Formats: sequence, C-alpha cells, structure tokens
Amino acid sequence: MLKLENTVFTRYPYLKLSLKANKITEKYYKNKIYLRGVIEFSNYCIQDCLYCGIRKSNTKIYRYRMSLEQIFKCIKNGYKMGLRTFVLQSGEDPFYTSKMITSLIEKVKNKIDNKIAITLSIGIRPKNEYIDFKKAGADRFLMRFETSDEKMHKYLRNGISLKNRLIALENLKNAGYEVGSGFMIGLPEETESIFNGNINLCKDLELHMIGIGPFIPHPDTPLKKYITSFNKEKALISTIKAVSLLRINLPYSNIPATTAMGTIHPMGREMALLSGANVLMPNITINEFKKHYLLYPDKICINESGTECIECQNIRLKNIGKVISFERGDSLLKTIKG
Repeated sequence: MLKLENTVFTRYPYLKLSLKANKITEKYYKNKIYLRGVIEFSNYCIQDCLYCGIRKSNTKIYRYRMSLEQIFKCIKNGYKMGLRTFVLQSGEDPFYTSKMITSLIEKVKNKIDNKIAITLSIGIRPKNEYIDFKKAGADRFLMRFETSDEKMHKYLRNGISLKNRLIALENLKNAGYEVGSGFMIGLPEETESIFNGNINLCKDLELHMIGIGPFIPHPDTPLKKYITSFNKEKALISTIKAVSLLRINLPYSNIPATTAMGTIHPMGREMALLSGANVLMPNITINEFKKHYLLYPDKICINESGTECIECQNIRLKNIGKVISFERGDSLLKTIKG
C-alpha cells in the first residue's frame, strides 16, 4: 500500500500538511472516493485563453461536436457502469443553445434516472439560461476562475476581467446550484501572494467543489515558450500543497484529484488523494473524440474506455487504502449550509 512517505513524498517539504489534510478527509468521507463520469462533448470555443489547447486561434486542432443523442448514450452507458453523477464539459460553444441543453437534461432525468446528478461545465452564459438549466434538472455547475489576480486574469484571457467570472459564479449560487470553481497552479509570473489569494478566494466563495491542477504549457498556444522551463516535480509539489490547504480550510467541499496530476507524475492522483482530495473523474467520452480534447499536452487515459478507466482506478485506489463510491457524492457544505 502506498504511504505518504514513499515516491516523491520522500523529498516532499509539506508532508505534515498532507497528513493533516488526509485525516480531515477521512473524518468526513472515511476512505470513500466519489466518481464523476466526464463527457467532453465539444472542443469548439469562442474564447482565446493563452494557456488553453482548445482556444479558438488554435488551427492545429481537430474540432468536433457530439450530438445530443451521443451525449445521452454516454450517460446511459456510464449509468450501466454504476456512475450516478456526470460532468458535461465543453469549450464555450454557443452552438448548443439553451433549448438543446435543457432538453438533454430533461431527457436524462426522465428516461434514465431523475436522481442522477448532472454537472455542467460550459462557461459563462446569460443568467436566465442558468436558471433554465436548473429548472430542467441540472444539479451542479463547474467554472474555474483560474487565477485570483485581476492583472494576470486579463492577460491570460485576452482582456476579459475576473469580475465577469465572479458575477457568473454568484448567479449560479443564487440559482441554487452546487457551485464548483478553482484555479491553475504555477502560471507564469505567479507569486506566493497570488497562490495564497487563490486559496482565499475559494474560501470566500464557499465553493461546494474545488478543481485545481498544475499549469502545463501547451505547444500550440502563446505560452509554449514556457515548455523548456517547466518543472514537473515543482508543479506536483505545489499542487499537492494547494490540495492540502484547500482541504484544511474547506473540509466540507469536494476536491478532485485531477487528470493533470496523473499527467505530471505516474502517482500524482494517488498523492492528491492522500493529501485531501476525495473525487476522481473517469473520462467516459466516446473514444474517437477523447484525443482531441487536449487543454494541455500528453493527457493520460485518452486511449482507455470508460469501463477500463474505472477498473484501473479501482485497483489504484486499493493500493492506497481507498475505495470507489458510486454515490452521488453531494457536497457536505450544501447539507450543512443549504
């Protein structure tokens, strides 16, 4: 069984922090790890974020859109695997109208199981659309702010203000969603003050779910110049530190061990799960499309089926004393604060 003292943790300067975070996780979640089936249904995006592999200016990428029927079948197949919570993720793609998304949600709830939890991760939309999606049956919404620093945010998002993101997150909370957000770690010019600001913003937002991951420079973006200076171990250590701090400060929030963690280190997700994370997100997208949804390079698991991914994660979890839970895994924060 993997222990914190093994692998990179032998050189890890924040071991006590991880141990403390893991104890908090076990207090509230025991050894259960919730699963969310991710469906990346479109890699079209109207935004041009400097760090992102699916930014609109990337002409090297093969673009795709899944039909509503294809998305429905992915959810149906995931349900047969035992999954009870799904994340529908895409670039900011206006092709999918409010009517299309609401009809899909209603179909899933009516024809598969109305107790399924549906998370949308589709970016900024008009306030009334968030309300429509919620009325149709959407349960959660994930939209990362990426950095709490206004200057850095404007630079990375080509002039778009952080304020726009925060207003959208407030609209989502007011509409009754479980709200998820988060940030990237190790962005160019990031300081310790910005790192701490990211943690504090998550606290201030009282997030139900917090998704974080390391900045991994993509060769087909303006930030490709940082590839040569990218240090995987430094990124890993900083991300694990952030996961631990988030768990200590937000004990009731769900925190995924992201795929990006597994990309920068073979045991990255396991380390995150021993440092405060309590969620894994197997990718159940149709295989032919997985390889084209690359926000960052060298993404793992793009050649595995959803079933293979879950089976693999089950084995890996046993090695660290954790077990898969197919529960909806609603946020404890929602239970406590409403």
